[in-house]
Amino acid sequence: MKQQQRIAERLAATGYIADGELATAIALMQLLSRPLLLEGEAGVGKTEVAKALAAVHDTELIRLQCYEGLDQSAALYEWNYQRQLLAIEAHRGVGGASVEDAIFSEKYLLERPLLAAIRHEQPVVLLIDEIDRADDEFEAFLLELLSDFQVSIPELGTVKARTIPHVVLTSNATRELSDALRRRCLYHYLDYPDVDREARIILARVPGASAALALQIARMVDGVRREDLRKVPGVAETLDWAAALVGLDVRDLRDAPETVHETLMCLLKTREDKAAFRPEVTARLLGKVA
Repeated sequence: MKQQQRIAERLAATGYIADGELATAIALMQLLSRPLLLEGEAGVGKTEVAKALAAVHDTELIRLQCYEGLDQSAALYEWNYQRQLLAIEAHRGVGGASVEDAIFSEKYLLERPLLAAIRHEQPVVLLIDEIDRADDEFEAFLLELLSDFQVSIPELGTVKARTIPHVVLTSNATRELSDALRRRCLYHYLDYPDVDREARIILARVPGASAALALQIARMVDGVRREDLRKVPGVAETLDWAAALVGLDVRDLRDAPETVHETLMCLLKTREDKAAFRPEVTARLLGKVA
């Protein structure tokens, strides 16, 4: 059996249904020990890939959520200033150099996600989520970690990885990432799942959903995504809607058009989209789910 098939099966056992291209990307990521950059629209399941990988490897998931203004102190390390001040007070009158050496030691170091990931005794999954939200400066800072799996701490020197983490970066493509970052990563564009795969996702993640209902929901969601919407529903919204329909004991969408229309709030997340989705639009899409 090919390695990609084994990976797809192991991911499926955690509830993540991957297509062949994603399974290949993960296989190469593991073979080459390279970071994997997943790009795609919000809601297609990029973050879930990292969670599923952590489950597959039975290891810890360490997540760094990126945002504008993110700096090294929040991502890599910072010093425990309160304890350092207490130590300075306790050593008042002692030679300055010895105090400085003492307070800038491991004892006073606070690990943040990046440092924790490379200093872990066992390989972890490091998720650098929504890297496109961070600044260019932070992206440049990441390059040493992604290429050599080491970081530089002025007071301690170069810290090399004890183990190589499985690194997953995600991007919603809100800004263009640098060529330097892309060169250090394998790349995969993650799109919305096709109807068959989304039906399999529903079956794997929503208890009580029948195969027939899952296929109807997937076809309906596919139709909703083709409408002119401000915010296209992602897989998470699909699962919420499927869980709502199962909870309301809907077994066939065509038998419950009013319930289908009323519960579309699980998929439609803006005032404009809800206003545009009139009952006749729902009826038109229901006519295609058979």
